[in-house]
Amino acid sequence: MPNDLTLVLDIGKSNAKLVLIDAAGEVLASAKSANQSAPSAEFGFVALGTGPLADWIERSAPELLQGRAPSKISVTTHGAAFCALDEAGLALPPIDYEWDGYGEVTAAFEASLANFAHHGTPRLPQGLNAGRQIDYVLRRWPELAARIRCWLPYPQYWAWWLSGAACSEVSSLGCHTGLWAPAERRYSDWAQARGIAFAPLRQAWETIGTLRPALLRAWGLPAGAEVQVTAGVHDSNACLARYLRQDLDGRPDATVVSTGTWCIVMAPGADIARLSPQRDELANVAVDGRAVATARFMGGREFATLCGGADPALGTAQALEQVLREGWMALPAFADSGGPFMGRRGTVLKQGQSVGLEAVPSVLRPALAALYCADLSALLVGDLGQQGAGGPVIVEGPMAQSPAYRLAIAGLLGPRPAYRSTDALEGTARGAWMLARWNGQTGAGAQLERLKRAAPAFEEALRIHTQAWRTASTMN
Repeated sequence: MPNDLTLVLDIGKSNAKLVLIDAAGEVLASAKSANQSAPSAEFGFVALGTGPLADWIERSAPELLQGRAPSKISVTTHGAAFCALDEAGLALPPIDYEWDGYGEVTAAFEASLANFAHHGTPRLPQGLNAGRQIDYVLRRWPELAARIRCWLPYPQYWAWWLSGAACSEVSSLGCHTGLWAPAERRYSDWAQARGIAFAPLRQAWETIGTLRPALLRAWGLPAGAEVQVTAGVHDSNACLARYLRQDLDGRPDATVVSTGTWCIVMAPGADIARLSPQRDELANVAVDGRAVATARFMGGREFATLCGGADPALGTAQALEQVLREGWMALPAFADSGGPFMGRRGTVLKQGQSVGLEAVPSVLRPALAALYCADLSALLVGDLGQQGAGGPVIVEGPMAQSPAYRLAIAGLLGPRPAYRSTDALEGTARGAWMLARWNGQTGAGAQLERLKRAAPAFEEALRIHTQAWRTASTMN
C-alpha cells in the first residue's frame, strides 16, 4: 500500500535517529541528533536527556514525515536504562548508566548478583546492571518509590511516550539487568522479592497502541490517521533478530558481532551454562525469549580513543599492513565499562616496548584501532565458539565499514566463514523495521557479503601478532 511506511526511532548511547522506511525497505528520509546526559539538580545523579530528546523528536518528525502518516512506529534503544512512571507520567529522570555514585546503598542488590546461573548477569561497574539503578531509587527516595506505578525499560518508555500504553519486553529486561531469569523465562528471584512493579509483558513486534492525538497534530498528520506503535526492542537484539530465522552456510546459528558504542558478540548456538561472568559474558535474551550466549566490550568508545581524532577512513588495508610490519600493538583496555579486561588500563607497544598512544603516527591510528577491535572481537567469538557455537560470523554496524577491521577479523577467525552486512541502514534500525513487519514472515532479507581473506604472508603476520597480543593481554 502507498502509505505502508514505518518510522523507526533508534536511540543509541551516543546518537538518536529517526528513519522513515517504505514497504520495500528503502530509506525515504532520516534525521540524527547527538544524545546528551546532564546532572539532575533535584536528584544528584547524571540523567539521560529524555526532555531534549523528546523536543528533538517533536521538531524533526514534521519535516521528516512531510504529512505522510506511517502505518507503524518501531522503537529500539540501548540497554541499562529504566524509567519509572507515576500517575502524572515520568516520576524522575532515568539514570545514565555511566554514573557511578551508588556507594553502599545497593549492597543487597550486589549480593543477588552472585547467583549468575539464575539470572545470567555478570557484576558490572557503574549502572550497567540496571537493577542497581532501580534498587538505588527505591532505597534513596522511599516516598517517591511509593508513588511509582510501574518501571519501563528504555525502549518501552519511548513506546509509552508515543502511545500512552505501558509495557515491558524480554530483550530489554534480560539485558544484564539482574531482573530476569533467562532459562526460566520469568522475573528474577530478587526482582520478585523486592516487589518491583513492571508493566505487562508484550512481544517486541506487538502493537501496543496508536500515536497520541497530540503528537498527530504536532507532526502535521491527519486527525484520523491510525499510526500503530509497537512494543520496542533492545538495540543489539534488533540486530540479532534479523538472523534468528535465517540459515547461513546451512546453519541457523550464526554468531553476530554488532558494533557501535558497544561491540556485542551474540552466539545463539552456544551453551549458556559455560559462560564466564568474570569476562563480562552473559545470557542475553532474544526477542523470541531464548537465552543467547553473549560477550562484549565497549568497542566504539575504545576505537575512538585509539583514533585520537584521526579520520577512521585512514584505516586501510595498506595502513594495517604497516601497523603489523612496524610491530604496533594496543593492549586492553581503553574504556572503563565492561569487557573481558575491565579494570585494566590500556597501553600501546611498538616492537614489544611500551611507547604510549601519543607515539603512534596519526595516519596509523585508525588501522591500529581496527586491529585492536578485531583482536578483541575474535577473542570473544572464539570464547563463545568453545561453548558450542562454531558456525559463520556476521559483522554488523560501523566497524563493518572499515577495510582494516574486515581484513583483520576475517584472518583472525581462521577457518570460520565471515560476512558483513552491506545494508546502508544500520542493523539496529533495520531490525526494528523488520520487527514492525514480523507477522510470521521468515527471513530477515539481510544483505551480506563474504569477507575476503588476505594473502598467506599477511595472514601469517596476523597470526604472529594475535599470538603475541593474547600473551601480552593476559600479562598486562
